[in-house]
Amino acid sequence: MRILVIGSGGREHALVWRLAQSAQRHAIFATPGNPGIAQNATLLPAGDGSPQTMLAAAESVQADLTVVGPEAPLVAGVVDAFRAAGRKIVGPTAAAAQLEGSKIFAKEFFRQRRIPTANFIAAADPSQALESLDRFDYPVVIKADGLAAGKGVVIALDRAAARSAIQSLGGRLVVEEFLTGEEVSFIALTDGHNVVPLAPAQDHKTVFDGDTGPNTGGMGAYCDPRILSKAETETVLDKIIRPTVEATQFTGFLYAGLMMTATGPKILEYNVRLGDPETQPIMHRLRSDLAALLLAAAEGKLAGVTLDWDPRPSVCVVMASGGYPKSFETGYPILGIEKAETTGATVFHAGTRRGAQSLETAGGRVLGVTAAGAGLAEAIAGAYSAVALIHFDRMHYRRDIGAKGLKRYNK
Repeated sequence: MRILVIGSGGREHALVWRLAQSAQRHAIFATPGNPGIAQNATLLPAGDGSPQTMLAAAESVQADLTVVGPEAPLVAGVVDAFRAAGRKIVGPTAAAAQLEGSKIFAKEFFRQRRIPTANFIAAADPSQALESLDRFDYPVVIKADGLAAGKGVVIALDRAAARSAIQSLGGRLVVEEFLTGEEVSFIALTDGHNVVPLAPAQDHKTVFDGDTGPNTGGMGAYCDPRILSKAETETVLDKIIRPTVEATQFTGFLYAGLMMTATGPKILEYNVRLGDPETQPIMHRLRSDLAALLLAAAEGKLAGVTLDWDPRPSVCVVMASGGYPKSFETGYPILGIEKAETTGATVFHAGTRRGAQSLETAGGRVLGVTAAGAGLAEAIAGAYSAVALIHFDRMHYRRDIGAKGLKRYNK
């Protein structure tokens, strides 16, 4: 096949990396891609990012199949444009993508379909959100309604922090009950009727160790077969994923951000695509042919499909630019990737570019250093051993990726 991957981050590099390992030799293209992706794919110009530009890119290389990485093109209707042109694509329609495009839409959907979630108030503006604070205990969660690249959520510990978050985020907001428990990233691939769950992962959203500091797009993740039991997986499928697919005929990757509470799993939010950085350790563990899997999803043929996984856990540590998730500088040379990969780790590019002299930083999240191990402790050690061999000025990263899993397993 001729396969087009839309996107330029670590998630898309992981997809291209896995596609390149297919038993069949596929021609892989990416738009706009990054230097890591270019090792296995032909890069196409980005254009203006509109659905029609992406469709033109697919037509220019006669792509048999397209898979969309980021959420913005999905919300903008890229899947609708491709299907109208008769081209196969993996992703949801713009209507279904509202599950991520609008937090208010999603929360109202959960309420209507009786999908377990936190109690909430949908506020049309900041003043209404401020008025609703008296209905909640603290901490309380404040969420921006629209797309925010993972940064539109604030956990406010007191009323002053809640007021500040409301004023900072502005616009339409969700004010939500704070849930306690373990967070889990649960992603399923669906063809509108059939559902194939991927291995669960756990993301680390805040910027500093110990889950402190502001939210980011994700500072690391691990994928381990022990995160959920078979019974918990079936509960998530029966109470959250399948009811959503039945109601929306959702196609593509449906990502439920879960809180495993004392009373069972509750959904925090939906993403309508693969997570980043969860995709990196998930693809690292996947043994099944990704190209065949994506084609089956695009053609509505996922019935009876099961996936084969490497039994070993995999860990991804994100190396970020200084200042991220706030303002940061780019253009710093990156050294040591080749040496890091001699340890057995895989280094996925996220915010990189080719400079005049060398590879250099080009974004907030720069690299996703990913390694497997016989157990979670070994996978963590492998990832951090590789991280220690990489350098760029002002880099920073969390040093506790996977620690919550170790604590839970070693009780």
